[in-house]
Amino acid sequence: MKKFKVGILGATGMVGQNYIRLLENHPWFDIVYVAASTNSAGVTYSESVKNRWQMTTSIPSKAASLIVEDVADVTKASKKCDFVFSAFEINDKQLVKEMEEKYASAGIPVISNASANRQTEDVPMLIPEINSDHLKMIKTQQKNHNWDKGFIVVKPNCSLQSYITPIYALEKAGYPIKKIIITTLQAVSGAGYPGVPSLDIIDNVVPFIGGEEEKTEEEPLKILGSVKDGKFIKNKEIKISATCTRVPVSDGHLATVNILFKDKKPTKEEIIKVWTNFKSLPQELNLPFAPINPIIYKNEENRPQPKKDRENDKGMAVTIGRLRDCNIFDYKFIALSHNTVRGAAGGGILNAELLVKMGYIK
Repeated sequence: MKKFKVGILGATGMVGQNYIRLLENHPWFDIVYVAASTNSAGVTYSESVKNRWQMTTSIPSKAASLIVEDVADVTKASKKCDFVFSAFEINDKQLVKEMEEKYASAGIPVISNASANRQTEDVPMLIPEINSDHLKMIKTQQKNHNWDKGFIVVKPNCSLQSYITPIYALEKAGYPIKKIIITTLQAVSGAGYPGVPSLDIIDNVVPFIGGEEEKTEEEPLKILGSVKDGKFIKNKEIKISATCTRVPVSDGHLATVNILFKDKKPTKEEIIKVWTNFKSLPQELNLPFAPINPIIYKNEENRPQPKKDRENDKGMAVTIGRLRDCNIFDYKFIALSHNTVRGAAGGGILNAELLVKMGYIK
């Protein structure tokens, strides 16, 4: 298979670094282009991230020698890239939105990790195991903007990755859920680098992360919704209440989840069976970054734990444990996902693989 030529926008940040690391030996994708702000451009990638490389492995040699380009130079990217990953980590959402649209208008598909376009009316917010059918909105998006080959697809926030697939699996199995209460315990890597000051997080829990609770409550409604007449119809059946906290863990977002079923209540044994047997389109297509088992259930009473379970199935699986009765709702459980792999770069790579396999990227 001829490899696709890939660019990474925001390549010097934490998400961009993870893309560099995870794509080193990818069978389909070859990094040929890295871009960042003007301040970082004009030098080799290794020079640009000198003293800022946060991965536990060395910078891949090929990526290290690439010259960092100015992310605003869309024309140069269009000559080299079949598509790009957007790993922007700046707070100006309008600027990110405009930049991603410029790339799409230049004929470059954009697979984004940024939040700027997650609630855009014609942009699919994709988890391949859940809502691959939302990709049909790409044609509507291209028509709306008069784009030919370019488009934008985003992945959701990392805070909801640990629980939304188990919820979807139960809904798909015929057990719709009415209410969810979630408390997330989110790793410091989710704040990027330099991220949370050490004096704030060591020996501490920070009970607030700006914007996370809103994303955790709102984004699943679009993902679990439908597409009708060229528009996204949000799921109005599920109500979610979230509290998001930052904890002194390097990687791995943990969530405590309480669920109330709409009508039919399965047994614990039935729930575990649904989770254990769950497979979806990425597994059927045998995509390189797809976990063999999207949901792993641990029977030990003290699991999952970030340190022990975040790397399960390439860091792309959701690991669940402690399913038990709830005195107020029906059940409660603990769920874990790797926030910088499944919740960030790895999730973006899986999205790109599905887009290739479905013929949207050529």
